[in-house]
Amino acid sequence: MNTFKNIIAALLIAGASAIPAAATVQAQSPVTLEGDVKAVKTVSDADGNQTTQLVAPDVIVPGDRLLFTTQYANNGAEPADNFVITNQVPAAVRLAPDASAELTVSVDGGTTWGALSSLTVTDESGATRAATGDDVTHIRWTLASIAPGETGSVEYPAIIR
Repeated sequence: MNTFKNIIAALLIAGASAIPAAATVQAQSPVTLEGDVKAVKTVSDADGNQTTQLVAPDVIVPGDRLLFTTQYANNGAEPADNFVITNQVPAAVRLAPDASAELTVSVDGGTTWGALSSLTVTDESGATRAATGDDVTHIRWTLASIAPGETGSVEYPAIIR
């Protein structure tokens, strides 16, 4: 069982480290991207005080919370305007219910984009229903401008299925 958990963790880390699809479109861009995924763990100290920590996801189980982050840096001499970062959501996770309502997401593999609250999906019976975090396949951020030398990050919380 631990081997299975370690394989899932390795796949999640590999997926988070991959260059997002939008980055390949902007191949000549001086902006670099680096993905990371951390497990969100609550730990107690000797006095029983609890703190939340971001740790390497070495052992994860369904219901565990993760934080996917993409760091960006403009290494060029010019601003990068309207820079798009697109992350595919790994199949082993779902978007957490408390994710920002302002995220731009897709529930159809990146064809249609919008706020989750504005999207619908068709279920197995052919009925249309409101999309949920379980349906999200991609998340996209459009950064108005990244100044030369500027760094930053975008992130989203997820739950192991």
